[in-house]
Amino acid sequence: MGCRGCRHAPSWPRRRAAATLGALLAAGVARPAASRAPVGGSGTVYLTLDTGNMAEAGRIARILARHAVPATFFLANERTPRGDHALEPGWAGFWRDRAAEGHLFGSHTFDHVYLRGVERGADGSRRFVVRPQFGAFAGRTLRWREAEFCAELRRVDERFRELTGRGLDPYWRAPGGRAPAAAVEAARRCGFAHVGWTPAGFLGDELSSQAHPNDRLLADSLARIGDGDILLAHLGIWSRLDPYAPMLDPLIAGLKSRGLRFATIDRHPLYRAANLARAGMTATGAAR
Repeated sequence: MGCRGCRHAPSWPRRRAAATLGALLAAGVARPAASRAPVGGSGTVYLTLDTGNMAEAGRIARILARHAVPATFFLANERTPRGDHALEPGWAGFWRDRAAEGHLFGSHTFDHVYLRGVERGADGSRRFVVRPQFGAFAGRTLRWREAEFCAELRRVDERFRELTGRGLDPYWRAPGGRAPAAAVEAARRCGFAHVGWTPAGFLGDELSSQAHPNDRLLADSLARIGDGDILLAHLGIWSRLDPYAPMLDPLIAGLKSRGLRFATIDRHPLYRAANLARAGMTATGAAR
């Protein structure tokens, strides 16, 4: 989400407690073009999970397994409370197990790189203005050519293959959801379709737990989520004092009780076409 650090390392600025849900949804939200059935009907929803700080990764994995829910994970090499990072060898077993369970995996940029804008150089060439949150250039504003941006997306694919023996699926999500059209186009050319989320699918796990307690977030989600929604949560948030992860259990049960099914993002009408990418794009995800 557009938290700009509140869910990551504590040294980054936290979101103002008074930030409204509408403001959080203002940047980078993708609405499916497919028609959406009224809330309460049957249909399909798509749970997506960004790495975050990984503090709740084990609990979330157990919830998904208990409910036999497939998810789409977007991976970045983010710092964890263990003092390591999410794509380091110590997490290989976790990712291998999730791959064996049949989940999908996309790039969230290796160093959790925020896209700040697009500029034209004196020679007319395009540059992406970026700010990595982790890695050797953490906190610095850089200007990347398209090839450098694509290399950043593929770094996740390369590391995931080292950890699990399989590559990514052909999807990515921009940190903060902020993906300029030029970046979306560039990512498509190097093999990745951008995946946002729907307003109803924002589960609120990045918000202050004092202002947005879990029971209220759960009730709101159960009331508004319907067919076609892309749900967004994280495997851990630095700034939320009361972790949201336990709410995934009643959320999944409640949505299923209404007749909603869960599927990975490749089943969504907007992203089925990305499956054709395995023939025409260069992403290295294993065929399913």
